[in-house]
Amino acid sequence: MSKLDTSSTLQRLQNRYRLVVMNDDTYEEVVTFKLSRLSVYIAMSTIFVLLISFTIALIVFTPLKYYIPGYGSRQSKTELQLLKIRTDSLEQSIKYKDQYLNNIKKILNGDTPDKLDTTIYTMPNAEATKE
Repeated sequence: MSKLDTSSTLQRLQNRYRLVVMNDDTYEEVVTFKLSRLSVYIAMSTIFVLLISFTIALIVFTPLKYYIPGYGSRQSKTELQLLKIRTDSLEQSIKYKDQYLNNIKKILNGDTPDKLDTTIYTMPNAEATKE
């Protein structure tokens, strides 16, 4: 047998092969394909590109895009910001009311300091305000 020169890559890609699908019981040939490595690479690349294109089209043109984290409509982002602002203001309001109630409980229990510091308040003069 003569040895084929398959050293070049292009030659190996163009070599023809036969793929035969046979019935195992009767050994009858069901389908025969003549393939080369190049045709298999091209077919696999085409299928890969088509699957990627189909997936991207499915995400872009259907409501599936809203399930992607970080992707949403401008309206939902605006509503989320408003809800965050409301939540922050409600938390601050609850904190102030809790502080107020704690101070009232201290006063009712008699836990007031002996001397109140009034130096931080500046009272305007009655004469200075008339002028």
